[in-house]
Amino acid sequence: MTTTSEKRLTLTLEGPFARINLTHPPLNVIDFAMMDELMAALGAVEQRSEISTVILSGGERAFSAGVDVAIHTPDKIEQMFQKFHGLIGTLAKCRKITIAEVHGACLGGGAELAMVCDMVYTTEKAKWGFPEITLGCYPPVACAALSALVGQKHAANLIFTGRTFSGEEAAEWGLANEAHPEGELQEAIRTTLDHLFKLSPAALSVAKKAFYAWDSIHLDKGLARAEKIYLEELMQTEDAKEGITAFMEKRKPVWKGR
Repeated sequence: MTTTSEKRLTLTLEGPFARINLTHPPLNVIDFAMMDELMAALGAVEQRSEISTVILSGGERAFSAGVDVAIHTPDKIEQMFQKFHGLIGTLAKCRKITIAEVHGACLGGGAELAMVCDMVYTTEKAKWGFPEITLGCYPPVACAALSALVGQKHAANLIFTGRTFSGEEAAEWGLANEAHPEGELQEAIRTTLDHLFKLSPAALSVAKKAFYAWDSIHLDKGLARAEKIYLEELMQTEDAKEGITAFMEKRKPVWKGR
């Protein structure tokens, strides 16, 4: 077993298994540095032909509370999209089987990272949500892909209200494979790993490519469209600027409807 530690994550390689564990306390907020480190870690895993499975995890307090709000400002938003959506695309197209292990907060961009993994295991009491609308924004990845996972009506409810929901609800709606009490989650993941480790890494890689042949086209086109609307329309509104500013200033936003 080998473990490499960076500022925002650790990468552990052990036989057919890799774990990328986010280590940016207190809530694993995704900043530019974490995006770069995640891209590098995924690239390192892709080069190892013996690895079939990658687990993406965080701490007990948070899988990730989302992308850093400070980089949603007009001067940084295009760079944020380039890096974060590039990361989402890399994770979605990863040739390994990807499993998200979710404890605690799993919000915004953190929930988007989890949802594009092949499988998701969550604690029952994990706190999920796509709260971007409360900041006068919206989650582009969720807009492009969430309906395919939970259905259009559930997706609309979650994206347009920004409300939080439990890991148990995430599993009921199809956003997660299974939800378990905190102490039972590792055992549930191990059962799936035991199945995967008996299989050919090469066969799993090719099967995954075929499995997502249609969805990958939908994600690429849908995300590009959602990003274009965000940059050309949403970021031109006063409310989007007010939502981000209010969050940074720790006050309630004053919406003007324009």
